[in-house]
Amino acid sequence: MQTTRLGNTGIEVSAIGFGAMRFSLEGRPPESDAYRVLHLAMDLGVTLFDTADSYCLDETEKHHNERLLRKALDTYQGDTRHILIATKGGCMRPAGKWQINGNPDYLRRVIRESHAALGGKDPIPLWQHHHIDPDYSIEASLAPVQEAVREGLIRFVGLSNYDLEGIKRARDIVDIVSIQNQYNPWHRWPEHNGVLEYCEKEGLTFLPWSPLGGGGRARHLSRHPGLASMAREKGVSPQRLVIAWLMARSPCVLPIPSSSRLTNTMNLLSGAEIEFSEMDIRHFDQLTLGTRG
Repeated sequence: MQTTRLGNTGIEVSAIGFGAMRFSLEGRPPESDAYRVLHLAMDLGVTLFDTADSYCLDETEKHHNERLLRKALDTYQGDTRHILIATKGGCMRPAGKWQINGNPDYLRRVIRESHAALGGKDPIPLWQHHHIDPDYSIEASLAPVQEAVREGLIRFVGLSNYDLEGIKRARDIVDIVSIQNQYNPWHRWPEHNGVLEYCEKEGLTFLPWSPLGGGGRARHLSRHPGLASMAREKGVSPQRLVIAWLMARSPCVLPIPSSSRLTNTMNLLSGAEIEFSEMDIRHFDQLTLGTRG
C-alpha cells in the first residue's frame, strides 16, 4: 500500500487507515473474528488504526477497543514496529449513551488509562481530543493533554469534531498534527467551512470519519447504478471507489474506513492504486450530487 506523511511529523503511515470501532459496539463480532480482520488489514499494509476510549458498550468496559487493538498487535505474526494507533478521549458511554466530557480532571485520568490499555510502555502514538465540550473552554480541556505530552504519555496530538476557530485556538496550546471530522460524498461540510483547505495549507492530516457515509449507506453502495458502473470501469468495489475519491480530493486526506468482515476488508484495502483524474472527480460528483443529505 502507498504511504503518506502524518501531518508535519515526518512519519510515514499507510495512505488508508482502518477504524476499529465496530469491534466494540453493540452487534460486535466475536473477538477471534475481530483479530482476523485486523490482522488482514495489517497484512494488506495498513499501519494506522483508529480507536477511542469510548468505543465500548458502556462505561463498565471503558477502553475495550483500545485493549482489543493492543491484543491484536500482540498476537500478530508480522512486524508491528511501524503501526501507529490513533485513539481519542473526551466522550463517555453512560448506560450505552454518548456523552461529551471535557472536564480537565476527567481527561487527565482517561489519558493515563488509555496509555495503560495500549500497553503502558511507549507514549500513545496519536491521542485525539474527541469533541469540544461547551461546558469547558478549549484551553481548559487541552491543558492536561499538554501535560501528558510533556510527561511522555502522548507523542502526537490530534483533534476530532472541531471547527476552524477551535482548531486555531487548540494550536495555540499544543502542537496539532491531525483533524478527524465527518467527511464523505454525502457530507461535504469540510469543503465549505474551511477546515479541509486549512489542513492542506497547514500540513495537517485530515482523517474523515464515516468515509463511506455510515453503515447503512456503505452496505448498499452497489445499488447505486452510477457508482456501481464507475467502480466496474475502475475494476474495484463501489466502496473502494469512494475511498479513492476521498484521497483524490486533497493530498492531506487519509480515509479510515472500517469493516467487521474479511471480504469487505479485502475489497476496501486491496487492489491496484486507483487513478482518479479531474474528469473522474467531476463525474463522481455528478453521480452523488442528488443523493446528499
